[in-house]
Amino acid sequence: MSSDDRDGWEARVAAAWADETIDDQRRIEVVQVLADEAPHPALGEFELGGAYDSGGHEVEADRHYTAATAAGLDAVDPDRAARMVVQHASTLRNIGRVDEAIAMLRDAPEHPATGAAPRVFLALALHSAGRADEALRVAVEALEPTLPRYHRSVKAYAAALTET
Repeated sequence: MSSDDRDGWEARVAAAWADETIDDQRRIEVVQVLADEAPHPALGEFELGGAYDSGGHEVEADRHYTAATAAGLDAVDPDRAARMVVQHASTLRNIGRVDEAIAMLRDAPEHPATGAAPRVFLALALHSAGRADEALRVAVEALEPTLPRYHRSVKAYAAALTET
């Protein structure tokens, strides 16, 4: 596939996600067609996982996210791979695989495509695991760099949440 073809595919993917006139089931159908035409299988699996995830079909989303990883999404599209960590971990949390979600998010590298999202979703997963103090600490630490001041105090308060 040429770069023009890939650009066209990317534009069609963006349009499918931006189309607010279609319901979740129709979006899955549209993305399935796009996935079949993807310039690389990992890209198609990622987008299809996202469509199922967005439509509330987390078990199916998990299958596609796992396939995207196996197909080498990290080498094909590092931005999508970074986003997939957040999306897949959120899916795992939603289907009760909280420990896997926590591990995935703890290992998530920093990436401009996700910003603080991995830490925010880690806080949610920790909360789901019943680890409220740790969840709050992660959330506060994710927020701290955005504050105009009070950095030292906020860091100390966050650390105190999990000190025994």
